[in-house]
Amino acid sequence: MAEKIIDHKALFDQMPVIRFLVEYYNDSLSVSAVNKLGLTFFDKPEEKIIGQPLKDLIGEENYHYLSESLMVCLQKKMAVTIPALPALPDLLGEVHPSGFWVNPVYNQDNEVMYLDVIGQPSATDVSVVERERDDALSLLTSIFNASDVGILVFDKKRHVVKMNDSFERIFGWDRKDMLGKDFIDFVTEDEHQLAQQSFEGFLKDDSNHSGEVKIFRKDGTIANTIFTTASLKLSHGRRFQVTTLFDITKRKQMELSLRVAKDQADAANNAKSVFLANMSHELRTPLNAIIGFSEMMVNESFGPLANKKYHEYLNDVFMSATHLLEIINEVLDMSKIESGKIELDERKIDLNTLLQTLTRIMSSRTLKSDISIEEIYQEDLPKIYADPRLLRQIFINLITNSIKYSVDGGVITLQTRLSEKGEIEVVVADHGMGIPSDRIKDAMEPFGQIHDPSTHSEIYQGTGLGLPLAKAMVEMHGGVFALQSVEGEGTTITVSFSKARTR
Repeated sequence: MAEKIIDHKALFDQMPVIRFLVEYYNDSLSVSAVNKLGLTFFDKPEEKIIGQPLKDLIGEENYHYLSESLMVCLQKKMAVTIPALPALPDLLGEVHPSGFWVNPVYNQDNEVMYLDVIGQPSATDVSVVERERDDALSLLTSIFNASDVGILVFDKKRHVVKMNDSFERIFGWDRKDMLGKDFIDFVTEDEHQLAQQSFEGFLKDDSNHSGEVKIFRKDGTIANTIFTTASLKLSHGRRFQVTTLFDITKRKQMELSLRVAKDQADAANNAKSVFLANMSHELRTPLNAIIGFSEMMVNESFGPLANKKYHEYLNDVFMSATHLLEIINEVLDMSKIESGKIELDERKIDLNTLLQTLTRIMSSRTLKSDISIEEIYQEDLPKIYADPRLLRQIFINLITNSIKYSVDGGVITLQTRLSEKGEIEVVVADHGMGIPSDRIKDAMEPFGQIHDPSTHSEIYQGTGLGLPLAKAMVEMHGGVFALQSVEGEGTTITVSFSKARTR
């Protein structure tokens, strides 16, 4: 008997259903082959179909609908079923399939070469309806079991009628443990009322609910979960409640750990504040005595010192005690600002007069280093509402810093001006050491030390609180503190107060 040769091309062309092959190339889906019924479907001659992008053949809306399923078939290497295209009657030929079957076609390396798209016959008979129903049920079942969250379905009596695989995996309960049981039995006692209210809402008006609920795992431990509920209506008036449960136990434990850590940090911060307050009181009292008595001895208030060497030493004691008291006051002020315990005692202040007073007070410091302060004050500068003590502290810190880092014979500029927006600006500029650009951020941090004490004179040593304190006090007034500095050229600090403070 002669061997029969099967003409696969003829079989493909003469199939009684629409059939075409789709190829994915250069991020585009295009048609590689089409049978005779497919020509009628596309309503175009073969030469205008082969090699053409699928989007151009079926239109934007249909392509968006169809391409998602085709890409799933391509990437997952699995067959898919696609319902009828939404805009098919408006765009394509007279043949309207009820849907499509899509199968991947592999090469020898098990790679997908083509997607074989077969049109489902259009029919109104029961078999088509049954197939669509079966496909829908199959799809819903797949989604139900593939979900990463636990899903339970209850009837009107709150009995569990269905559960997915994830619920069993996450919470440990077997189906025989759950099915037919009242779900509230698996909820912790303190959450019974919440579960009851959610279910009563479902019975009353099919309302959906969401929230948090604690349930028991099979091993007796408690799981914190986020739940959502939705109503499901089936034929013959059957109603069910579908509840999803997402385990957030680890997140809750993390929140608790963070809360405990915060409480501990707050307790440590409060302890620090108490310590600093006590320290300031205990240290400042004897320091004030040391400063007062040493100053009296330096001034020889009760007669001359027997040995002039004592005068030298007492002057050192006086200067050291004064410096230590300044450090203690700065630390205490920063602690109060951080804890929000400083309140503004606002008054109407003439800023020019305040700055003139400060320069007179600090003249002794500038004369020692032959440093001069150039004062440039704008006339008719509006008065501002501010705390005079804090303003004095701000500009004492800034001017002191400029003096400390200026070279002998240097000039410090102190200027007030009114900006175009009506803001009052105070500028303190020097031509001293400056700050390296990569250390400016450190200079604005509490206790930030820019200059290495081991390589610089002791005059550069301090707490590193001068600039941060000034900035914090400016911001307490709603102002802006801006610092510009170039190493070896100097530093310019601009303090701006809003126009609202002049009213």
